[in-house]
Amino acid sequence: MLELKNICFERENKKILDNINLTIDTDKFVVITGPNGSGKSTLAKIIMGIEKPDSGEILFEGKDIIKLPINERAKLGIAFAFQQPTRFKGITVFDLLKLSSEKEINKAKACDILSKVGLCAKDYVDREINSSLSGGEIKRIEIASVAVRNSKLTIFDEPEAGIDLWSFQNLIKVFEDMRKIVKGTTLIISHQERILNIADQVILIKHGKIDKMGNKEEVLGQVKEKPLCCKLGVK
Repeated sequence: MLELKNICFERENKKILDNINLTIDTDKFVVITGPNGSGKSTLAKIIMGIEKPDSGEILFEGKDIIKLPINERAKLGIAFAFQQPTRFKGITVFDLLKLSSEKEINKAKACDILSKVGLCAKDYVDREINSSLSGGEIKRIEIASVAVRNSKLTIFDEPEAGIDLWSFQNLIKVFEDMRKIVKGTTLIISHQERILNIADQVILIKHGKIDKMGNKEEVLGQVKEKPLCCKLGVK
């Protein structure tokens, strides 16, 4: 479904990504992990078109998308959720879901989507997306806006960033149910062990290179006695 060939990215004479070759199959739940500064978030942004690689190819469903802008990649079925979702003064949750959907939706459909991400629809559908929403609430609303698009590839860049423990625990439950919510492939950038536990495939990046690929045990199992942060080299 998604194939990266010889992706290189350099900034200020430092190699961020060094010859990345990677294939991600259709309908998989994949986590890219690694130490801070390893290049994992940069790789996600390159797939979406937010950043441009210095060299390499990106094939999506066999189509070369390396020169396509963000909006054209979105039309092909690629969606991206940022670490810090945007808040929109004057726009309600229902407005956002309508804008995100590829087809016209009514409030009943919007409420159904909100309930699937663990939000009481009647309490949220008409709420404004502003600072009154907590980090956990805004993350769930963003997942709902992604779900309503039915994208072929959905990318989440460190979804655990900026939320409290209670919200994170509930967010994990949402991701566990995502196969029921979002069709297609889900790609998450994270070093949280509970997110890695639900992945079909884990990809470990170190120093801008792919170090290992496989299930969680294959990628991280060699040092089981150490905590995850030590396994990944996270300080």
